[in-house]
Amino acid sequence: MTPTDWPAPAKLNLFLHVVGRRPDGYHRLQTVFQFLDYGDTVRVTPRTDGAIRIHHRLEGLDPEQDLVARAAHRLQTATGATQGADLTVTKRLPAGGGLGGGSSDAATTLVALNRLWETGLDEEALARLGLELGADVPVFVRGQAAWAEEVGEALTPVELPEPWFLVVVPPVAVSTAAIFADPELNRAMPPITMDDYLAGRGGNALEAVVAAREPEVAAALEWLGAFAPARMTGSGACLFAAFDQQPAAEAVAARLPTRWSGFVARGCNRSPLLDGEWIDYWGVAKR
Repeated sequence: MTPTDWPAPAKLNLFLHVVGRRPDGYHRLQTVFQFLDYGDTVRVTPRTDGAIRIHHRLEGLDPEQDLVARAAHRLQTATGATQGADLTVTKRLPAGGGLGGGSSDAATTLVALNRLWETGLDEEALARLGLELGADVPVFVRGQAAWAEEVGEALTPVELPEPWFLVVVPPVAVSTAAIFADPELNRAMPPITMDDYLAGRGGNALEAVVAAREPEVAAALEWLGAFAPARMTGSGACLFAAFDQQPAAEAVAARLPTRWSGFVARGCNRSPLLDGEWIDYWGVAKR
């Protein structure tokens, strides 16, 4: 069958607060998600024999833990689908970067196979399946910039400015579990509202913890902050700053120290995934 390419865009956490802990041990969060017009690509070729074949190997990841494979098997189980698929991820998003690469790949797999297999699940049902794979998967399934609470799955769509972002990628992979377990993490930040965020309140509660553990993150944050307000996304290690115009972002990217990589991308309130079948267009400026 004919292969099709599907986008798995990056996300940014424009702010991230930890406001408490639930009885099940998970942290209660407040954050705003926005997508980027840059990310991974998932190539999907349906099969008639029911087999799920993975044709990529993600560095440092046990194949049994590959979220793309898990998403495909979960959709089969939930719907009784008898079709299978060959799946290949072209990675651009770094592991442990806070850009949501693995979660986005899983969401794209669910959305693509739901359509190609004609299993008929609606957005709500797909988001519920996604939550079984990871807390960030539902926002990628729904594909709308969102105010998020609880573990990140309680989503309210929002309309935000769509600036150009310079994303700096230090050569560091950060363990989300380790950061949330760090005793220095502030777990009792006062909740804020969307109006508070739009008025300029809000930061990343994990940023100080990551910067203390990872000198490269601290150095990159200081460097980027000399050009524009800079922040870490998610649990790191990637950092971002917003610019009104693409040339301004690219001018700073051109000065990026060689020990770090980075890319310039546009913020998106609507995920490219919502446009369905996709031709690989991730041609934005990258170093």
